[in-house]
Amino acid sequence: MKASQDFIKQLELLYEQYEKEVTEQLKTGILKEKTAKTYLTHSTNFVRWCRNDFVPGGRNK
Repeated sequence: MKASQDFIKQLELLYEQYEKEVTEQLKTGILKEKTAKTYLTHSTNFVRWCRNDFVPGGRNK
């Protein structure tokens, strides 16, 4: 694990808020579907990286 459990817990709570904001921006038409998907995919990967559950480019090795 790259980060402490407390940090991961706080990060996941913040990610939930972020996800809601992105989803709301998508619903109102401010973001397009592909853009929202990109925002969520990359932020999810960052959270996974902090949990030591993701390696950037790992699939390409």
